Amino acid sequence: MFVVIFGRPGCPFCVRAQQLAESLESANVIEGHRYVDIWAEGISKADLEKTIGKPVSTVPQVFIDQQHVGGFTEFDRYVRDNALMA
Repeated sequence: MFVVIFGRPGCPFCVRAQQLAESLESANVIEGHRYVDIWAEGISKADLEKTIGKPVSTVPQVFIDQQHVGGFTEFDRYVRDNALMA
């Protein structure tokens, strides 16, 4: 599995999503992760909406193997529901 996180500077939930992805990577649960700073990359919420196919009101937006999972809460729930962390 590979995780991609779209976030922005100063976002505490973006930091938490990165920390969770780093934990999964350290435990060899995922192959890796990539953090995309939407401000640095010039990506707008409208751009994310086109990719996701529905309105985006918050960041982070998390993808696992190119499938949209949601924000941090949904990412955390996905990890728990699929018993990816002990």
